[in-house]
Amino acid sequence: MPKVTFLGHAGIAVDAAAFHLLADPWLAPTGAFLGAWHQYPRNDHLDPAAVLDADWIAVSHEHLDHFDPWVLDRLPGRTRILIPRYPGPAFRERMAAASGGRQIIELTAWEKFPLDNRGSWITAIPELSPMCHDAAFLVVADGRGILHGNDARLTAAQARRAKHLAGGRLDLMAVQASGASWHPICYRYPAAEMAKISMDKRVSKLRAVQRLVRQTAPELAVPFAGPPCFLDAEVDHLNWVLGQEDGAFCDPEAAMEWLREHLPGQRWDAFKPGDAIDLDTGEITRDPVSAEFSFADADRADYLKRYAADRAPAIAGVMAMNPEPGPGLFDRFAAHFEYLGGLSDYFLRQISMTVRFEVTGPNGGVWDVDFGPDGVRVAAASEAVRPHYRITTAGRWIEGVLAGRMAWEDLLISFRLSLYRDPDVYNDYLVGLLKHANAPALEAVEEYETGRDESERITVSCDGARYDIPRYCPHAGEDLSVGAVVRDGRIHCLAHNFAFDLASGECVNARAANLTSRKVT
Repeated sequence: MPKVTFLGHAGIAVDAAAFHLLADPWLAPTGAFLGAWHQYPRNDHLDPAAVLDADWIAVSHEHLDHFDPWVLDRLPGRTRILIPRYPGPAFRERMAAASGGRQIIELTAWEKFPLDNRGSWITAIPELSPMCHDAAFLVVADGRGILHGNDARLTAAQARRAKHLAGGRLDLMAVQASGASWHPICYRYPAAEMAKISMDKRVSKLRAVQRLVRQTAPELAVPFAGPPCFLDAEVDHLNWVLGQEDGAFCDPEAAMEWLREHLPGQRWDAFKPGDAIDLDTGEITRDPVSAEFSFADADRADYLKRYAADRAPAIAGVMAMNPEPGPGLFDRFAAHFEYLGGLSDYFLRQISMTVRFEVTGPNGGVWDVDFGPDGVRVAAASEAVRPHYRITTAGRWIEGVLAGRMAWEDLLISFRLSLYRDPDVYNDYLVGLLKHANAPALEAVEEYETGRDESERITVSCDGARYDIPRYCPHAGEDLSVGAVVRDGRIHCLAHNFAFDLASGECVNARAANLTSRKVT
């Protein structure tokens, strides 16, 4: 004691002397995100009665591969639900709707919340920028420290603070090594460009993990939290991202090999569903069913074919819950965006572009949404308008958003869409408006971004020149003194892969505030 059992993806169970705690378990046989994502490897051999007999469940954020209503529905009535306290109400409200009346406790960042009367506790560590509602959990169970990173992109300073709070020792640090994003895989790129962007993002993610673990030196570091696989015909072509050598998503074993090579003094291991480790003795017990699974490229096609056949009825059920839309879809679509346009003038100024939606299927169409400082206008697409973004998806999924069955981010992460942008520059504010869609969360972002203190600055060198820059990234607060790579006249922040031109300060691949860099003479 205590023992940590890995449940697949980002899910773990912590068994201490006085409690059984779950963190981010994803077990639903319908997968997640409109039935598009499925656990890889599959974890449906685990006994749900034993796993879910929990005193506590901690859920980090509202992404459906972490927040699993199927799990919540099967918990005992005594189970108490722990969630981070975020600026907006969306996660709390979704959790309340799915909780079945169970007690929900919001954790204040960095405050220890007791799990028993023996000194065990948990706290939440949210990302610095309120644009990102993600958080890690720090658990001390019977004296052993566990940093459960899930999707949170912690800064090096946050990770070091977590270790200090845990008593100067992290017995287990689990870090996401597979960032499953809709960019680039849902975008329209030539094959060579797609391969380059995919590899760049893969390596950037691994470097971020390397940097975070190097700063904390846990007793054991574990890459986890992905990737998923894709099982139905609309999305199964995306499984190329699982390639061990060149896929956009990195499985835990491939990540472990890379990280062992680049940080050889650190102890690493990878775990599959059902594998467990005793944190007192270090003894590892491997699950016999999961031991038969291999991430190897040669084994994948047959494995996914069998998996898809098993999951086909569940996926069909998801499709049936999202029928084709009826008449009046455009009117509902326009009203929805007019509502969003009234939530934040700050976000409208930052977006400042036209987004074209190509909605396929019955009652669909091609519609332009113009985001400007004076509001949002929605109209049928015009050849005279050059959109910055084009988003193509089926009307059944748009209807699901408009009807409140899903959030925009659920649709984006489902990969049941394709995108194109010209120029090829990411607009974080567009995504932020869509995913938050509530005024308090958007106000928190505005306050954070307009109230930043840039007085602490550092000097970096590149190509024989020296530049004075703020220590913290203007996008989300990453410490650039340890969390960035400088090359080719740019500084690349490893937290979210934003790149800034050192000469001008401009962000070259996303809409973000100027770096305010100055050349030192």
